[in-house]
Amino acid sequence: MCVATRDIMDCMFEACLEATLEPDDIPKTIDPVWILGKKYNALQDINKIRQDINSRIWITYRKNFVPIGGNEGLTSDKGWGCMLRCGQMVLAQALTSLHLGREWLWDPQTRDSTYLKILNKFQERRQAPYSIHQIALMGASLGKSVGQWFGPNTVAQVLKKLVKYDEWSRLAIHVALDNAIVINEIRELCLSTTKLDGTKMTNSEWKPLLLIVPLRLGLTDINPIYISGVQKCFQFRQSLGVIGGKPNVALYFIGCVGKEVIYLDPHNTQKSGFVENKETEEQIEMDLTYHCKYASRINILKMDPSVAACFFCKTEVDFNDFCQRVKTDLIDPEKEPMFEVCYNKPKEWSPTLENAIEAGTTSFSDLQGPGGYHFDSDHEFEIL
Repeated sequence: MCVATRDIMDCMFEACLEATLEPDDIPKTIDPVWILGKKYNALQDINKIRQDINSRIWITYRKNFVPIGGNEGLTSDKGWGCMLRCGQMVLAQALTSLHLGREWLWDPQTRDSTYLKILNKFQERRQAPYSIHQIALMGASLGKSVGQWFGPNTVAQVLKKLVKYDEWSRLAIHVALDNAIVINEIRELCLSTTKLDGTKMTNSEWKPLLLIVPLRLGLTDINPIYISGVQKCFQFRQSLGVIGGKPNVALYFIGCVGKEVIYLDPHNTQKSGFVENKETEEQIEMDLTYHCKYASRINILKMDPSVAACFFCKTEVDFNDFCQRVKTDLIDPEKEPMFEVCYNKPKEWSPTLENAIEAGTTSFSDLQGPGGYHFDSDHEFEIL
C-alpha cells in the first residue's frame, strides 16, 4: 500500500472513530447540570446543554495579529494571555446577556447584527475596545508589562477601566474587594454618571452591572468548606461564571455538575482574523473559531484557590434579588461564607485596589488574604 493511500485510510478511520465515540464533556448522571444559572438534566438535555455551551463566545490564544505596542511588539499571546482571554469571555457573556438575553443561542448560520457587533469588539485589532491590544496596554498602565501574566484581580481592574469608553454597552463594572459586596457603592455606581469635570449626576435609570468578586478560597488548594459555595454561584440566574484556573492554567468556569466544574479553555492557539459582517467564506470560518463544541471539566478541589466570581444584574430588581439570594443561599447556611453583603463599607477597611494604586499606597502584591496572609493572585499561575 502506497503512503498516500495509507494516509487516506488513516484519515477515514479517525473520522469514523470520532463519529462513533461519545464525547466525555458531560457525564451521564442524575446530578443536575448548571450552566450560567440554567439547570439541565444530563440524561435528557444533553443536546440542549451542548448547544448552550456552543453559544458562549469562546476566546482563545491567537497568532499573527497586528503587533501590540508598535512594529516590534508581540504578535501572539500564546504563553501569557490566557487570563486576559478568560476576562474577555466573561465580558463577552455580559454583553450577550445585556443585548441579546441569556436565552439567545448561536448556530453557524447566525448573522445577527447585534451578535456580530459584540464579537467585533474583541477582534485582534487596536481599534476594538476589548481587544488583546487594549487589555494588554491598559494593564501596562497598572504596572503590568505587555506579555506579563495577569491574575484575576488585574484583569478585573483592566476591564473596569476599558468599559468606561464603550458608550454603546452602557455597562458598569464593580470589583468587590475585601470579600464583600457593598450595596451602597454599587448603587452609587449604577445610578450615577461622572461628568468630565469629575462631578456626579444621579440617574433614574440603572446601568447594567457586571459584578466581579475576587476571592481567595485557600492558601495553596481550595478549602473543601467552599465546595458548596462554588456550586451555588453557578446556580444564580445572575451567574456569569468564575474566572480562575488550575495549577499552571487559567480557565473560564461556566457551570458545574456534582463536584466537578465545567469550563472553556483558552489554551488553543488559532490564527488571527476578522468576522466583520460574516459575508465571506473566510469570515464565516473565523466565526466558527469563537465557539467551542465541547466543554471540559475538573473536580472543584483541583481549581486554583485564587478566583473571581462574576455576576450580571441587568436591572435594579436583578441586583436586589441577587443580594437576597447571596444572603439566603451563600451566607445563612454556610459556616464560612465565600463573601459577605453589607450596605456600607466600614471605615477600618482597606482602600479599594484602584484607589490605592492611584494614591500610590499599595500594589497588587499588598492584598491580604484571610488571617492577614499576603498573596498576589498574579503569581498563582505559571506562564505556559
